[in-house]
Amino acid sequence: MSNAAGFPLLSLILFTPLVGVVLLLLTDRRQEDRIRWIANATAGAGFLVSLPLWFWYDTQDAGWQFVERLAWIPSIGAEYFLGVDGFSALLILLTTLMGVIGVLSSWTAITVRVKEYYVFLLALQTGMLGAFMALDFLLFFLFWEVMLVPMYFLIGIWGSDNRLYSAIKFFLFTLVGSVVMLLGILAVYFYNHSVTGVYTFDVTQFHQLNIPDGLQWWIFLAFFLGFAVKVPMFPFHTWLPDAHTDAPTAGSVILAAVLLKMGTYGFIRFSLPIVPEATAAFVPLVVGLSIIGIIYGALVAMAQKDWKRLVAYSSVSHMGMVMLGMFALTPVGITGSIVQQLNHGISTGALFLIVGIVYERRHTREIAEYGGLSKVMPVYATIFLVMTMSSIGLPTLNGFIGEVLILQGIFVVSKFWAFVAASGIVLGAAYMLWLYQRTMFGNVTNPKNEGLPDLSMREIWTFVPLLVLAVWIGLYPKPFLDRLETSVDNVMARVSSDYTPRLAAAGAQAGQREVPSGTAGAQAPVRGGTR
Repeated sequence: MSNAAGFPLLSLILFTPLVGVVLLLLTDRRQEDRIRWIANATAGAGFLVSLPLWFWYDTQDAGWQFVERLAWIPSIGAEYFLGVDGFSALLILLTTLMGVIGVLSSWTAITVRVKEYYVFLLALQTGMLGAFMALDFLLFFLFWEVMLVPMYFLIGIWGSDNRLYSAIKFFLFTLVGSVVMLLGILAVYFYNHSVTGVYTFDVTQFHQLNIPDGLQWWIFLAFFLGFAVKVPMFPFHTWLPDAHTDAPTAGSVILAAVLLKMGTYGFIRFSLPIVPEATAAFVPLVVGLSIIGIIYGALVAMAQKDWKRLVAYSSVSHMGMVMLGMFALTPVGITGSIVQQLNHGISTGALFLIVGIVYERRHTREIAEYGGLSKVMPVYATIFLVMTMSSIGLPTLNGFIGEVLILQGIFVVSKFWAFVAASGIVLGAAYMLWLYQRTMFGNVTNPKNEGLPDLSMREIWTFVPLLVLAVWIGLYPKPFLDRLETSVDNVMARVSSDYTPRLAAAGAQAGQREVPSGTAGAQAPVRGGTR
């Protein structure tokens, strides 16, 4: 099934949250329940309008789909250029889903400046969606920077004790990386002009460049700093535990589920295809930092006394695993890396929701303050158990699929890398099971926990889609893998010419022009609004 000719589906998805922002701005701040209903309705509508990406996406089409292209700043060659492949389509769906969950989870948690809170939350949604859709590098950078402002205020105003420190640290770390990344974007922009005589920020054109090795190195390092801070990779990770700890629950959920994926998305969308030779040259550096991140994040997580900081440091370890799979530069490794990005969004997003629920009831995140909660909150304990098993990769749940693919992808490159990755999985099981044992099992020794209410129906509904996805991906990942196949092939065609014939065959099957065999600069064609 194809989308209607010229129908601006991506723009509809992109600007739906902004419609909610406008409605909220026109609403009296004293009508807090109406504000909550408008925000929830907007987030729900945003998810519904994104669903055609799942049903209309053509898994056999190796080109960009749902493309929209308009002149924006003609004098410098910048365009309003949107399009998706399987990777970005899945991330957009994850973003709209987590937007619904984040807004719904805030219903009783946010009681001050309610109007401003939801305005920032919906504005953040537009920034994230735009970054995943943009095929113009300047437009991508605009959305990348736009995301900083709402998250800064969400942490700085509605966060906990050290919120201002954490907000400023988050902002400065990301801003420094962004400024350096902008220099890399301009380097590609001017090199493309020197070769083609055309000023453009068209990412699909940049994917076809053969940049000299020396310049590639500098561009890779510029991109690396911008994306590595966002992942975050060791040693650029220090902002993450603070931001997670002090952010409101919805902020932590979206930060873990979506914002961290901006870094890994940037590597796959820009670094690998634009500077493939430099990517291969810097594999030892990235792999070394990823290995340190896997082990360091897991060990520090085991030492945490704060429930939220433990989950935050687990993200450092899990994202190290994602980067390791990606820089194995094998099709299975990259596929596993992408699947694990989705899995991390599902499981870690749920874990932050779980922390937020008890924090809203007890106003403490100290693990020692809890114990025996399964006796007073059985539904809560059951959901926590499922998402814990999802996080550590229990077979039949989503985490297992991503871990197996990553291990398979890196094993053929280095058995040592595979051993380190497996060690990180074992350590992850240790700290997560230890956390569950300390908080859920045993007797209720703290009188303050005896009367804690179990999950309300609203809270249960925030977990339902995450539970469904965890089981679905764990038992039947094929629909997700099918959507990723051509995206991974496009990247591999740039990183290694050995995989170009496979891409050419896929293009021929879809009725498109063939990509010449062995052409290092091969790239899937841009397809228009009609597929």
